[in-house]
Amino acid sequence: MNRKTSLHDLPRFDDKLTYLYVEHAVVEQQDSAIAVHRADGTSTAIPAAALAVLLLGPGTTLTHAAVKSLADNNCQVLWVGEHGVRFYAQGLGGARSSRNLLRQAFLATQDVARLQVVIRMYCMRFDDKPDSTVTLQQLRGKEGVRVREAYAVAAQEAGIEWRGRSYNRGQWDAADPINRALSAANSCLYGLSHAAILSGGYSPALGFIHTGKQLSFVYDVADLYKVKYTFPVAFREAAAGLENLESRVRRGCRDMFRSQKLVERILPDIAAAMDVSNDVQGTGDPGDDAYVGDEARPAEWWQPDILPPETPIGRILEQAIHRPWK
Repeated sequence: MNRKTSLHDLPRFDDKLTYLYVEHAVVEQQDSAIAVHRADGTSTAIPAAALAVLLLGPGTTLTHAAVKSLADNNCQVLWVGEHGVRFYAQGLGGARSSRNLLRQAFLATQDVARLQVVIRMYCMRFDDKPDSTVTLQQLRGKEGVRVREAYAVAAQEAGIEWRGRSYNRGQWDAADPINRALSAANSCLYGLSHAAILSGGYSPALGFIHTGKQLSFVYDVADLYKVKYTFPVAFREAAAGLENLESRVRRGCRDMFRSQKLVERILPDIAAAMDVSNDVQGTGDPGDDAYVGDEARPAEWWQPDILPPETPIGRILEQAIHRPWK
């Protein structure tokens, strides 16, 4: 980044396009953009400032200058496996402040607060607000029924026989076409959700519904949109035939996400799930980030509020500590 350029000048995440998947190609910097060079001799210039996430598949070479250009423009870079169904590594997010991460960590480690987020996220999946008298288990049951019905409806509309969600990532080609299409579509949604999470300064590992994996929060967020976005694309493309199925699914998802302006929804939806106003939490706008003008500025000292500063350290060490982890 040019030292005269402030992070205030970076485009917001919700102003960007969705994503680009690249495999068996060389990605280089070209002026203020990046260029993708393929083995067949074709090249495509892509404005890094307009791209939300770049998914790098097998056989991809990425130059140092290209990485710098992508990072300077807050474009997330994710290294993925073939078809995008495996995730290997990620680039640095655009946020410099840890405010959103600290908020997420607090909510994820307090049982009542976490339960409230879980309920909000389940309720956000329904078109109609569920009855407030149902239990969490009943809410999960209703969501399970809704998803099964959504599969059945999408299969009927596409004219595909649906035998259920089943596939083995280690034996990709053994899965039936619709399950392969669904996996490819979901991987695109995971990539975009992951990029939004990083751009907003959250952790992809601190999930609420899902837990115990580095991508738990990615699954939480992506599940808000699967029925509406990835199901229709996957069933439609599976019904169209096997040729270039995964590629067609990725392009279909890209177009669907763009036409429905999904990038504009993700961060505000995360803020809604956490019950925080958009102007305070998760808009992706760096304007209120204290570190935007100087990304190398040292962090502040932490000062606890529960004890006065003059408290001896011996007394502090004797205090009972609530440990939510095991």
